[in-house]
Amino acid sequence: MNQAQLKEFLDEKVALYLQPKFITEDPISIPHSFDKKEDIEISAFLCATIAWGRRPMIMKNAHRMMEIMEGSPYDFIMNAGSKEIENTLNFCHRTFQGVDFQTFILALRNIYKNHQGLEACFFTNKEDLSEGISNFKKVFFSIEHPLRTEKHVSDPLKGSAAKRLIMFLRWMVRTDKEGVDFGLWKSLKPNQLSCPLDVHTANVGRKLGLIQRKANDWKTVKELDIHLRKFCPEDPAKYDFALFGLGVYEKF
Repeated sequence: MNQAQLKEFLDEKVALYLQPKFITEDPISIPHSFDKKEDIEISAFLCATIAWGRRPMIMKNAHRMMEIMEGSPYDFIMNAGSKEIENTLNFCHRTFQGVDFQTFILALRNIYKNHQGLEACFFTNKEDLSEGISNFKKVFFSIEHPLRTEKHVSDPLKGSAAKRLIMFLRWMVRTDKEGVDFGLWKSLKPNQLSCPLDVHTANVGRKLGLIQRKANDWKTVKELDIHLRKFCPEDPAKYDFALFGLGVYEKF
């Protein structure tokens, strides 16, 4: 396919997979159960944090997170007492242990009490969000914390593809008429977003000639960006739906 044909092909796949029916078994379905901005963004951030591994297990444990927070993430973050916070120690998703969940709760409390909330911590005027993500990590871990928990927040300035944070930002920043992504955050723009790079999007990207690099790191995210921004400079992350759908549903 030439570039025009490839764009047409991917746009068709975006239209096919950018549909609410495809999110019922996806972690994004959990923040869709809330109405309050803070509940949506907190639940989205936590669900995105554990979004690796088998999807049924991700969904099970994401629901468990919400249960531990008594179905009110923002209220729990701001007002839970020591006994309630101690209950987070019973949580486990693969290498994300209870001590990590507890640290995340306390870090989020600090962010909402002292740093104007999650959105403010990601703000950047740069073309992409690598600087904003790196700044967020610094703020997030400005409280006392176990060193082990730092591995659960990636930093693209250190080379990480930061797939889960890029996905979370897609959820928060993109707006679409189908109502899949939330478009809650207005201080950031869709043209700053990148496509989340996981095993599916990376493999499909290579098969389509959009990626040449073999590693799944930040340089590869930017390599993919070059092509996707040519196809749709105002909303390059929309092609996540096409690449992911091709990989998961069509085994492309």
